[in-house]
Amino acid sequence: MKHIDIAGIGLEVAHIPGPAERAPLVFLHEGLGSVAMWQQRGRHWPAELCTATGRAGWLYSRRGYGQSDPVADVRGQPRWQGSWHIGRHEPDYMHHEAWQVLPALLQALGVPEPVLVGHSDGATIALLHASRHPVAACVAMAPHVFIEDIALNAIAQAKTLYEGDPDGLRQRLSRYHADVDNAFWQWNDVWLSPAFRQFDIRAECQAITAPLLLAQGLGDEYGTLAQLDEIALAAPHAQRIELPDCGHSPHRDQPEALTRAVADFLARLG
Repeated sequence: MKHIDIAGIGLEVAHIPGPAERAPLVFLHEGLGSVAMWQQRGRHWPAELCTATGRAGWLYSRRGYGQSDPVADVRGQPRWQGSWHIGRHEPDYMHHEAWQVLPALLQALGVPEPVLVGHSDGATIALLHASRHPVAACVAMAPHVFIEDIALNAIAQAKTLYEGDPDGLRQRLSRYHADVDNAFWQWNDVWLSPAFRQFDIRAECQAITAPLLLAQGLGDEYGTLAQLDEIALAAPHAQRIELPDCGHSPHRDQPEALTRAVADFLARLG
């Protein structure tokens, strides 16, 4: 594990070795995730997927998550400081990550056309990146392309738990983040802001031409299958897998089924 400097900000990265002749997997974490959070319940799903697909892998923590540098004044007035946005996130924060930060990181890693594997916010970032930049393929798990009340209700409940039981959710998250408040509030504040209700990337999805696999649990507490339906309307070539007995995190709730689906998907690409 190491840090890579992107325009003066250190981002935590980790590498999973693998064959050099295939495009590596680049894992993009959820709204409260990090490099360390991919490893839970006694297993490291990214490493398992790399083995199953015969590919190397890269993981990184976005700014303010894991061991990456924090977002300055994370609950303050939104503004820019050089190439980086500071203060509260604005509704286009995932666009900035997909179109500015991720391309710079991939260039620094020497990965021109990765297979993106994104979860939740990371899946949305993967879709946005694939709409403008070349990728070998894109795997989007539980993506958000428009706002549903089910997501906002779950995020509001997370805020209540975080503030009301500091020895519960906050304590659990602190295992995975150097600055847990930085990680939580940059996500929670923007999602619950009135302006974020207008978030919608269905038009951007129409520009995705790369192979695309969508995955979602049938018990997802943060979104419905309407998310996948809308992506399929925008990108009819998309393939999809719907997982029973699965919530918002398919890689934790149904890792074997998800690994098989992704491995088969990538194998068909040749």
